[in-house]
Amino acid sequence: MPDTEKQPQLQSGQVRDQLNIMPTRAEAKPARPMNRANDTDRHVGSRIRERRIMLGLSQQQMADLIGVTYQQAHKYERGINRISAGRLFEIAQVLGVPVGFFYEGLENRRGSDLSARQRMCLELARNFTSITNERHQEALSQLARALAAED
Repeated sequence: MPDTEKQPQLQSGQVRDQLNIMPTRAEAKPARPMNRANDTDRHVGSRIRERRIMLGLSQQQMADLIGVTYQQAHKYERGINRISAGRLFEIAQVLGVPVGFFYEGLENRRGSDLSARQRMCLELARNFTSITNERHQEALSQLARALAAED
């Protein structure tokens, strides 16, 4: 009968340690908490959505302008899919803002949801941009200034 001495089973990380091999990506611990990256993705997506609405664009229109599907544009805005640097640059050009616009307020952001006031402002901006008559736009601007002066 052969002498079969039981060798201790080594986990892949232990083998790597013994052979002085760098850990795989899956074995390596992330350098920063994952939720921070997700918060950043959601913040950038939220800023894209805000700007798109301010310009009066639908998700489909923006998707067409940047060359992606409606579903992909939706995932970008929700922070579900990460946006590459090149794609973010392209989105910034289409929306007429510098890339830094998407990161503004990130340091101070507590939650990713828009307040009721922010939603109202976005809706107002969207409605304003859909007014094609310049006289009506000017009249609305004067009304807003007059109402603001009363407070």
